[in-house]
Amino acid sequence: MDALIPRPRAEVAPGAVHVPDWLDFDEQRRLVEACRGWRGYRQTRLPNGGVMSVRTVCLGWHWYPYRYSKVTDDGSPVLPFPGWLGDLGRRAVGSPSYEPDIALVNFYDSATKMGMHQDKDEASLEPVVSLSLGDACVFRFGNTSDRGRPYTDVDLRSGDLFVFGGESRLAFHGVPRVFPGTADPGLGLVGRLNITLRVSGLS
Repeated sequence: MDALIPRPRAEVAPGAVHVPDWLDFDEQRRLVEACRGWRGYRQTRLPNGGVMSVRTVCLGWHWYPYRYSKVTDDGSPVLPFPGWLGDLGRRAVGSPSYEPDIALVNFYDSATKMGMHQDKDEASLEPVVSLSLGDACVFRFGNTSDRGRPYTDVDLRSGDLFVFGGESRLAFHGVPRVFPGTADPGLGLVGRLNITLRVSGLS
């Protein structure tokens, strides 16, 4: 029944917009294939010694807590940021002047979570574009002050777009739960992929 009920576009907070079913199924499949081709997914070690459960590969700039570099953990050059991803970002934001040069591609299995955090390591405060593929999840979108309430839990499904900028650019956000087995089998993906596009502001 859920598939028969339209999910409307929603402004979750000022500058934060959820657009359900933004990617059609063919676009989703092409993105999944692209994600498979990008090598080097790894679990990031945090300064306190903890290891993130999500597996990440970076394009354009390599993210370390809490900075960016042009080289990866093993000293090899970061994978290039493809121009077609920039085109997708401009389409998402609706602005020809939007020039993302970072993509963080995160893979979530059934047990993966992402704690509440801010995307604040960029030198630019241009919007963040988030694309969801595969299993559905709870995306918790909070305030700009701390990790606690108020926050809004958003149901993100495969093909959904979430953009946050302006007043909400530095809002805390996270993924407390993934729903395994909810992806369309035709997608050929077990788990969840999330692609976030950002403007580094770095030279």
